[in-house]
Amino acid sequence: MFLIITTIGCSQEWDKKFPKSEKITYKKVSFQNRYGITLVGDLYLPKNYNNQVLPALAISGPFGAVKEQSSGLYAQTMAERGFAALAFDPSYTGESGGEPRNTASPDINTEDFSAAIDFLGLQTFVDRNKIGIIGICGFGGMALNAVAIDKRVKAVAVTSMYDMSRVMSKGYYDSLTAEQRAQMLVKMSEQRWEDAKNGKPAPGPRNLPETLDGSEVRFVVDYFNYYRTPRGFHHRSLNSNGAWNATTPWSFMNMPLLTYIKEISPRPVLIIAGEKAHSRYFSEDAFKAANEPKELMIIPGAVHVDLYDRLDVIPFDKLTDFFKENLH
Repeated sequence: MFLIITTIGCSQEWDKKFPKSEKITYKKVSFQNRYGITLVGDLYLPKNYNNQVLPALAISGPFGAVKEQSSGLYAQTMAERGFAALAFDPSYTGESGGEPRNTASPDINTEDFSAAIDFLGLQTFVDRNKIGIIGICGFGGMALNAVAIDKRVKAVAVTSMYDMSRVMSKGYYDSLTAEQRAQMLVKMSEQRWEDAKNGKPAPGPRNLPETLDGSEVRFVVDYFNYYRTPRGFHHRSLNSNGAWNATTPWSFMNMPLLTYIKEISPRPVLIIAGEKAHSRYFSEDAFKAANEPKELMIIPGAVHVDLYDRLDVIPFDKLTDFFKENLH
């Protein structure tokens, strides 16, 4: 049975950015991580699974998104293919708990994945020896970090992966100079005094602008065309409708997420990226750093956000085969 069913304070309507499949059943659930933060997730099961004990997947991301967007689509699709699939909102975001709101942590968000494994492993319909993880975008890096430490996870796949500690501490393509890094740290250090004086954190700049002015780089336009349009807009998503707190990068600046990626081995890693994705280098470098067994799959012609919701681009057949083969 379900460990906890959330009935108060959360949306009970179908407010996802994808149509509900007739091949699944769906429940809203909640569970706690080891820091005592209550996480809220959407649990998708194959319809008429007839009390079978199922393999299971914990799914989250992208960074700044909610479970009603990409992770929910992945979860529903994998449930259609025979998995118990849990898409969850990370701590401090979406319908999950945690104060102050709109912040992130490489440690706590890594823990969120392990808390999802706790939940799945307690369900009578889940084979706790057949649990995997899918991480999308910024939660790809968190997923790899979680699997490195959590030996209960038997296989991991990531799509359009970002290493959030790398991009925050070094900038895109590692372009941040030592002087620029120092300036960022000075600014955030001073901001902490302001936040302490005011008794609450100040928001940073909006994740995405209200409108485009034509000067944006291509991947910002791609993000805008997903998060700020009916295609992917959701009012609880920071990328659609908000901003991270100004000091959110603080804990990412000196805590490299992928330090122990080699320790995922001998469990398999599948890394999927778009050929034309601005983020492709994160996937390629993670692949180089990981030990065997590992596989890097490059999707021809795809950009970063194509792997969020394009059913004709996301390689669900590959994901299905990967987990069916390796969850044992």
